[in-house]
Parts: sequence; C-alpha cells; structure tokens
Amino acid sequence: MLSQHTIEVVKSTVPVLETHGTAITTAFYQKLFHHHPELLNIFNHANQREGKQPFALANAVYAAAAHIDRLEAIVPVVKQIGHKHRALNILPEHYPIVGETLLAAMKEVLGDAATPEIIEAWGEAYGAIADVFIGIEADMYQQAANETGGWSGYRNFVIDRKVEESSVITSFYLVPQDGGEISAYEPGQYITLRVKPEGETYYHNRHYSLSSAPGQPYYRITVKREDELEGKPAGIVSTWLHRQAEVGTVLEVTAPAGTFTLDTDSDLPLALISGGVGLTPMVAMLETVLLNQPGRKVTFIHAAKCGSQHAMKSHIDALASKHPQLTSYVIYEQPESEDQCHQAGYIDLDFLRKTVDAKADFYFCGPVPFMRAVNSQLKSMEVPSDRIHYEFFGPAGTLKIN
Repeated sequence: MLSQHTIEVVKSTVPVLETHGTAITTAFYQKLFHHHPELLNIFNHANQREGKQPFALANAVYAAAAHIDRLEAIVPVVKQIGHKHRALNILPEHYPIVGETLLAAMKEVLGDAATPEIIEAWGEAYGAIADVFIGIEADMYQQAANETGGWSGYRNFVIDRKVEESSVITSFYLVPQDGGEISAYEPGQYITLRVKPEGETYYHNRHYSLSSAPGQPYYRITVKREDELEGKPAGIVSTWLHRQAEVGTVLEVTAPAGTFTLDTDSDLPLALISGGVGLTPMVAMLETVLLNQPGRKVTFIHAAKCGSQHAMKSHIDALASKHPQLTSYVIYEQPESEDQCHQAGYIDLDFLRKTVDAKADFYFCGPVPFMRAVNSQLKSMEVPSDRIHYEFFGPAGTLKIN
C-alpha cells in the first residue's frame, strides 16, 4: 500500500507529465536501448522511429499518475497492455529495468524539478504499478498455457498456404509444426510473429489480427505489404512475409491475445466498418456471427483506395449472396475505371445514416484518420460509447481530434 504522502506527491506531478510526458518517455527509450540493446529483440523498431511508442507510454504513465490512489480504475487499460506484453513474452524481470530507466529519464528531462522527494515517490509508485501488471500478466500466461492446444512463449508454426488477396495484401495460413492442436481464440484477437530476416541484427515482433472465424485447424493472418512511401521506409516484417516467406517457412508464434473482441451475447444489429487492411478482425467477426448467430442482422462496410487494393472482396460477396441477413457496402477513395462501388471518396455521415441502424453495435478498425472520422460520425448519430468498439494497429492511440 502506498502512503498518502507518496500518493499526493505523485498526483502533484500530473501537470508536469501532461507537458513533458512524451519527452520523458522518448529519453526513456533512448536510455533503455543504449544500456540494454537486447530489448530491441522485443520492441517494435518502427513504432520507436515514428514516435508512436513514446506517445503511448506517456499516456500510460499519465493515466497511472492520475489514478495512483485507485489503481483499480486503470485495470482495463492494464489488461489491454498486458495482452500485448504476454504476446511479446515480456517477463517480471524486465520491470525493474524499466523502472530504473524511467526514473533516470525523469531526472534528465525535468532537471532540478525532479527533486529527491519526487523521484522517491515515483519509485514507490512504479513498484505498485509494476506489481499490478505482473500479477495480471501471470494469470494471462497461465491461461494461455492451460488452454486446450495452448502454449506459453513461442511455438513453431509452418506456412501451409499463401493466398494473394489484392495487389498489396496476402493471407497466410499457419499450422503448428508439431502437428498438435491449436488454442481457440475470440474473433478480433491477434497472434504475434517473431522473425529475424536475413541481415537483421535483432528479432522483429509483429501483432497480426486473425482473419477467420475460430474453429479451424489453422490460424489465418492477412497482411498488407508496407512499401516505402514518401520517405517512410518499407515495413521489414511485412515485406519479408510477402517476398521471402514461402509455403514451408517456419515462424515463431505466441498464443492468441487481445481485448478487441466481438460480444457474441448481444443480439443487436451489428455494423462492421473497416478501412484498408483493418478488415482483418472484421472478417473474423463476420464469419463468426454468420456461423453462430444466423438471425443477427449484419452490415459490413469496407473502404479501400481502389478495387485492386480491396482484399477479400469475392469472399465477402459470396457470404452476402449466401446469407440474406448480411448487407455489404464498398467505398473506394480513388476508384479506377473498372471499379464498382457504392460511394467514391470517403465514408461520411450521410452514408452511415442511410446504411446502418443507429441502434446497432459498432466495430471498426483501420488507419487512425479513418477511425477518427468514423468515431466522430457515430457520435453525431448519438451512438452511445458502450456500443462503439475499435482497435488500433500498433501502440494504443487516441481518437480525439486535436
């Protein structure tokens, strides 16, 4: 239990964290990788380079400070982060390293403002916060290992099939190398791949949503090839998967994880809205509902740049023709001459008002600008927050418009 004095000191730093949080966490990661380069085998290098990881950590530190007197309030966020930690095989022994480095970063950025009293209070607070993470993650590791077909850590899977879904998106069907069972998952969850492409010094970990309904003898992931664009380097793992990985390639995989999952107990109409490769968890949810809730009305809306980049279109069309409760819509940002779509440009408020029931459960996933727009439109339709569900690719971000 933290003393009242420690709680008061930590809460007094909240305004400072609002102002300097990202600077502190940026310094933190620089120090962490300088002194512990082996941790580059865990962290996503691209998210570091683009500033996404420091921003996400700054938000988490800020939330912890603001709620230090009632840490139970941040348990939902801890569970979301804990799923990613378990998927990355982060262990209790990593936490003291993180704590020591975070305090050093605070001292560096805040200078004389980081008094011994503040650093001591934050040291105690970090220990309490770390204990919450470690306890929740221990349960997650145990649950993953105890599932039928489950495992802990990494397990070798083999690429059994490789199917081109569009000009930039390919599906990979993965089966366990040991021939054993695989654990079940909830539609919307992801698996994590650890790969070390030729020429790379460190391993690279990537989370990929499972893109098919549970119950198959394989895991299917559907991956967009991230090519070099406007100075942004190509994605190391996605390009390796598309260009080097073949049928028979062995991949290290951690068990399914994630909190963005379909509520299969609800019988409300369902709206699944996706942009680009954000359709992957939506397809898993769609297939699951059609299999298990045949009476539930579903609206599937997908936005893509154009027809050649639209993945799984024939699959969704086939499902719509077979299941009358499913209605599917397509929006192309820049339709080509041969493309047919329901709207050119973007999903807008008028389109949603015409195509979806405002009383539905809404799930959406895609690029952050896309999700900000959809979220804003749903708010304009007065959809309550408890019926709005979304997933970020990469570190948790925000849908707030600055």
